[in-house]
Amino acid sequence: MVDILSLVLQHNEADVLCAVELALEAGVPTKTHILNLLHRLIDRKPTDHPEVDPPDALALQTTPEANVDRYDGLRQAGEKRHAS
Repeated sequence: MVDILSLVLQHNEADVLCAVELALEAGVPTKTHILNLLHRLIDRKPTDHPEVDPPDALALQTTPEANVDRYDGLRQAGEKRHAS
């Protein structure tokens, strides 16, 4: 909190306040995220990138699914040995 408040000494107060508000709206009120947003506001560079149309060869053949049974099996301490 103190680090965020001290940003006003180095940057415009309105920019710092705007960065904090954007971070709160995004639901990520961390120091790193606020600094990232502040630097984006200061640079004033557009962050929008053109839409990318990937080739059909990169399309998914099967939809990925979570396999929770596999992960539960890895967690059980049985005769299986794993790196962890």
